Amino acid sequence: MRRLVFAPLLFVSLAATVQAQTAPQETRAARIAAEQQEKAKDLKPYAPNKAELWVKELDQTFFSGQLRWHPFFESAYRGGGFTLGAGYLAHVGDYNWVDVRGSVTPSGYIRAEGEFRAPRLFDRRGSLSVIGGWRKATEVGYYGLGTANTSKDDRALYSFTQPYVSGILDVRPWRHWLVISGGLDYAEWNPGPAQGSSPSIEEVYTPETAPGLGATPTYVHGFGTLAADSRPAPGYARRGGYYAASLHGYADSDSLYSFQRVDYEAIQHVPLGRDRWVLSLRGKVETTYTGGGHTVPYFMMPSLGGGSDMRGFSSWRFRDLHSLLLQAEWRVLVNAFFDTAIFYDTGKVTSRRSELDFTELKSDYGIGFRLHGPLATPIRIELANSNEGFHLIFSSSAVF
Repeated sequence: MRRLVFAPLLFVSLAATVQAQTAPQETRAARIAAEQQEKAKDLKPYAPNKAELWVKELDQTFFSGQLRWHPFFESAYRGGGFTLGAGYLAHVGDYNWVDVRGSVTPSGYIRAEGEFRAPRLFDRRGSLSVIGGWRKATEVGYYGLGTANTSKDDRALYSFTQPYVSGILDVRPWRHWLVISGGLDYAEWNPGPAQGSSPSIEEVYTPETAPGLGATPTYVHGFGTLAADSRPAPGYARRGGYYAASLHGYADSDSLYSFQRVDYEAIQHVPLGRDRWVLSLRGKVETTYTGGGHTVPYFMMPSLGGGSDMRGFSSWRFRDLHSLLLQAEWRVLVNAFFDTAIFYDTGKVTSRRSELDFTELKSDYGIGFRLHGPLATPIRIELANSNEGFHLIFSSSAVF
């Protein structure tokens, strides 16, 4: 009888205790849900401010490729300095166009060319570019061969003029990540002496220390590239990657300076958080092949130095038959059109392929500021430091 009396009382007591403990939790959860519903009523899509709208309109107007008269900031050759130029674009079909453009620098670098572009071939799977032009460079730096045995005090200068014509076809067979590229170009190299703050190359170097000195080769250059590209756009990306292998064949008209080159490149953008922080990494190897007593001229050798690779060194600072480049950037998105970046570059050039290792690397570091649109980086300003001093960089394209 005692068990029959106390069992119901124990059950009622336990139920009351559980209800007392659960009720506050259910009440708190209901209150939080109600607050979230109230906040959701005030949520609105992100609206860009006036500055962001102005920069977006400027980007679409001047850098979309649709403006007839447009700026053109690409120099005739790397190291030419601040560049000014303009072009005129005319459509020759629903999507195809012809662009006639030119640029000049205070140091006398000149570039004049015309391009035919067909961006929607093969049901939008292919893109064709045909370019013909002429360029002149007046003060190209040469410091000798190698990384460890050269100094910035070894600088000499050379100039050149060059007519050229090229055609490049890019195809994405399945409109996704696979890219197959091929092309052919013709170029006449006419190197010569230079006048400037450093001596002309023939006053300091010989054909032994500057292979091909005095040569004027004419090249037919064919190449092919197989790549996996998951970036939204090559000119500006905060996610995705690019992995490519390229084969180049340079055939000289008299065969003395013919050679081949193989390039490997890997780029990966790793978003951290909500794309406002991005870790961007790049590695690139260029290696040349010769045979039968052929020579790679000094002006055709792989090189490092300048605003597109080793930013803390002068343009063309290091040259040799093979090169290795590694780069890392921590990019911070300030707003929709402005990024900052802290970067580190390291690399080397060698005369032997077996020496492409991680010893005796040169390096630099710095900070950069980029004004960009959704697909391109029209303005890039960077300050880089190395053991050879500070370098200020102005560029109209992304470094990678």
